[in-house]
Amino acid sequence: MKPIRTFSIVPALPEPLKPLWHLAHNLHWAWHHDTIELFRRLDADLWEETNHNPVLMLGAIGQGRLERLAHDEGFLAYMRRVAQNFDAYMKDTASTWFTQTYEKSESPVIAYFSAEFGLTECLSIFAGGLGILSGDHLKSASDLNLPLVGVGLLYQQGYFQQYLNQAGWQQEAYEDNDFDNLPLTLTSTPEGGPVIVSVQLPGRQVHAQVWRVQVGRVALYLLDTNIPQNRPDDRDITDQLYGGDQEMRIKQEILLGIGGYRALEALGIQPQVYHINEGHSAFLALERIRCLMEKHNLSFDQAREAASAGLVFTTHTPVPAGHDRFPSHMMDRYFTDYMRQLRLSRYEFLALGRENPNNDGEPFCMTILALRLAAFSNGVSKLHGKVSRQMWSDLWPGVPEEERPITHVTNGVHFLSWISRDMKQLYDRYLGPRWREEPADQAVWARAEHIAPEELWRTHERRRERLVSFARHRLRKQLARRGSSQREIESADEVLDPEALTIGFARRFATYKRATLIMRDPDRLARLLNDPDRPVQMIFAGKAHPHDNPGKALIQQIVNLARDERFRRRIVFLEDYDMSVARYLYQGVDVWLNTPRRPREASGTSGMKAAANGVLNLSILDGWWDEAYTPQVGWAIGRGEMYDDHGYQDYVEAEALYELLERDVVPTFYDRARSGLPRHWIEHMKACIASICHFFNTNRMVAEYTSRFYMPSAERYAALVAGDFTRAKALAAWKGHLQRGWSQIRIGEVTGDLPHEVKVGDGIEVQAEVHLGTLTPEDVCVELYLGEVDARGEIVEGQAAPMDVAACDPGGNCRFAVKDVLCHKSGLHGYTVRVLPRNVDLVTPFLPGYIIWAG
Repeated sequence: MKPIRTFSIVPALPEPLKPLWHLAHNLHWAWHHDTIELFRRLDADLWEETNHNPVLMLGAIGQGRLERLAHDEGFLAYMRRVAQNFDAYMKDTASTWFTQTYEKSESPVIAYFSAEFGLTECLSIFAGGLGILSGDHLKSASDLNLPLVGVGLLYQQGYFQQYLNQAGWQQEAYEDNDFDNLPLTLTSTPEGGPVIVSVQLPGRQVHAQVWRVQVGRVALYLLDTNIPQNRPDDRDITDQLYGGDQEMRIKQEILLGIGGYRALEALGIQPQVYHINEGHSAFLALERIRCLMEKHNLSFDQAREAASAGLVFTTHTPVPAGHDRFPSHMMDRYFTDYMRQLRLSRYEFLALGRENPNNDGEPFCMTILALRLAAFSNGVSKLHGKVSRQMWSDLWPGVPEEERPITHVTNGVHFLSWISRDMKQLYDRYLGPRWREEPADQAVWARAEHIAPEELWRTHERRRERLVSFARHRLRKQLARRGSSQREIESADEVLDPEALTIGFARRFATYKRATLIMRDPDRLARLLNDPDRPVQMIFAGKAHPHDNPGKALIQQIVNLARDERFRRRIVFLEDYDMSVARYLYQGVDVWLNTPRRPREASGTSGMKAAANGVLNLSILDGWWDEAYTPQVGWAIGRGEMYDDHGYQDYVEAEALYELLERDVVPTFYDRARSGLPRHWIEHMKACIASICHFFNTNRMVAEYTSRFYMPSAERYAALVAGDFTRAKALAAWKGHLQRGWSQIRIGEVTGDLPHEVKVGDGIEVQAEVHLGTLTPEDVCVELYLGEVDARGEIVEGQAAPMDVAACDPGGNCRFAVKDVLCHKSGLHGYTVRVLPRNVDLVTPFLPGYIIWAG
C-alpha cells in the first residue's frame, strides 16, 4: 500500500544534547575516535546493532536514556569537548597544508568523480579498494583543506551482503539503504524544493535528486534516481553498485558523468578541475565540452582544448578486460542526439573511445575516452604506471614506452581511519601530535625507532587478542545462521590462539589474487600451522563478484579446508567483509599476506593499512610493495619474476612462500628474549613504521595530486579561457594547421661528427636536414635521441636533446644541429632524430599520431 503523503520524523533530542545531531551528520566522526567513543557511551550495544550509524542510533535510542544523559554532567562535559574540537577543525583552517602552501593563489574548485566512495561501513555505496581509496581521498582533502567536492551515485542497495551456504558457496543478499536514517541531507533549491537534474536516455529524460554527505570540510554530492518522476526501470538505475548488465552500466555512467556535471551546475558550483577517478565517469569530459560550446559559442575543437586543460584522469585497472567498453550499436542508441549537440560525425565521436578509429567493430572504451581528453593521466603505483604505458601503447604509436604520457601517483591510505586507538595513543606519546597533522613528514616517523619495544609489543598483543575474540564471536553468528549444530557453534570458542602467529588475507576474491596459493600443499601447510612449539593461524575474508564463479570457488576451497580437522582451529573465513572487519584484521594480525599474479595488482592499499599498525607484509613484488619493500620492513615472495606458464608460476611461488614462512617468518616471530619479547620482530615493526608510513598515506598522495596536477590544471584552464577563450581558440587553430601540414615533414640526411673513439664524457655533434613543408621551425621540436643499444638493435632508455635550427630556405628545407651532447656510459650506443609538435600551450608534445623518426 503506497502512502498519499510522506514525511520525516527526527529524534526528539533534549536541548543539552543537540550537538549530537550536528556531530552525527558530518562524517568527521568516522576518523576521530573521541567522537566514536561519544556515541558508544550513548549505548555501546546499539552502536554495534546500527552498524556504527549515529543518525540511526539517535532515532532508535530510548527517550528515557536521552533524558538521563541530558543531566549527566560527565557525559555533557565530554560531549562539549568533542563538539569544541569538531568546531575548531571546521573553522581553524589557517594552519592547514593547502592554506599554507597556496595562500596567495586563487583557490580552484576541484571536482572528484568516482563510482563508489567507502567512507564508513554504515553508508554502503562502495564495493572494495576503489571506493575505499575514494573515501580516503576525500578525508585527506578535508584534512588538508583542499577546495574539493566529490560526486558519485547514491545506491539504494549498494553492494551486496555476503553469506555462505552449508556447502561454503557465496550467496548475496541486498538490503535497502534507509536514506532518512543515514548521515545524508537532501539538497534544496532557494525555493525549498529538491535539486533535480536530468539526463537524456533513449526516448526519455531520466531525473535524479541530489543528496549531500558532509565529509569534514568536504562535500560529497550523490545522485539518486529513485524518485516518482521516473518510470520504474529508471528508478532502479541507482539501485545496485556494479549490478545488472552492460545496459545498466552505461545508464549509470551517463548519470554519473553527465548527470554529475549537471548537478554541480545546478548547485552553483563551477569547478576548474575535474578528476575522473577510473573511467566510469569519463562522459563528464564530453559534457564539459558541450556546455562550453553552448555557453560560449565555441567549436568542438576550441571547447575541447579548454575543457581538457582542467581534466585529470586516474586509471586503476592493469588488465585490459577490466575496462568498460560499450558496443557501437549501444553508443548509437544512447548518443546519437548527443553527437549532434557536439557537432561531431558518428566516426569522429566513436573515435574518441577507440584505439583504432578506423575499426568500426571496435567498442567504445571509457578509459580511452579519458586518456584522449585529460591533460594529465596516471596509474596508481610506479609499476602500474609502467604497465599502463604498455597496455595503451597503440594510442601513441612510435612513442618510446617511458615517454608515453601516463605517469603515476602511488596510492596511500588515510591513517586516522585505519590505525587502532591503542596505536594512535602510542604514536602520540612517541611521535608527538604531528603524525596526525603532517603524516607525510619523514622526520616524524623516524622517531618510531624510539618507541619502547615492550610498549609496542604489548599494544600489538592487545589488538591480536581483540581480533581473536571478534573472530570467534563472528564465527559463532555465521555458524548459527547456516543452521550448524550446537556443538559446532560452541566449538567456535576454541578456534584461534590469541598468542599464535596470525596471518591475515582479506581482499576481493578474484582468481589473479590467488587466495589459495598457500594451500597448494595442504600437508605442508598442516605441518606449518600445527607446530606445537610455533603454531601459526590464518584468517581470511573477502567477497567475490556475484558473477565470478571461479572467485566463489576459491572461497569454498578455503571454507572446506577449514572444516578439515587438521585446520579447524587454525583457519577461519569471516563472512561479509566490510570496513569494520577490515580494521580488526589490519590492527590485529602479525603478517599481511598478498599473493597476486604480478603485474595485475595496480596498487593494493590493504597492506599499507596493516603496515601503519606495525603489521609486517609478506607479499609478491607487485603494486605498492614493489616500491616499498626492503628486507627490513617485511618479506618479498620471489624477485618480481613474471611467467607465461601460470601453473608453473603458482608452483614456484607457493614453494617460495612456504620457504619464507618456515625458514624466516615463523622463526623470527618465535625467537624470544628472556623478557618474552621477539626483539628481531619488533625491530622489523619499528623499521616498517619508520620507513613506510611517511609515504604511503593519502595526505601525501592528495598533496601530490594537488601540486602536480590540480594546480597546474587550474592555471592552464584559466589561461586558456581568459579573454573570451583566446588561447584555447588559438591552440585549436594551431592543431588544425599542424594536422594539415604534418604529412609534409621529411627527415633527410643526418650526419654526425664523431671521433674515431668516443670516450665517456665526450660530446658529439649531429646535424639533420628536415623538410617542414608549410610548417615553421616554431611549430616543431627536432630532437636527437641517444642511448644504449640492446641485443635487438633498439635504443633503450634513450635521452632526447633538442636541436637548434641552423638555416632554412623559402621552400621549407631546414638544417637543425646540436653539439656537445655528452655520452655518460660506456658500451654500444646509437642515435636517431625525431620531430615532434611544439606549442607553449601543449601539456605534452606526444600527441597521438604526431611523431616522425629518421630512417
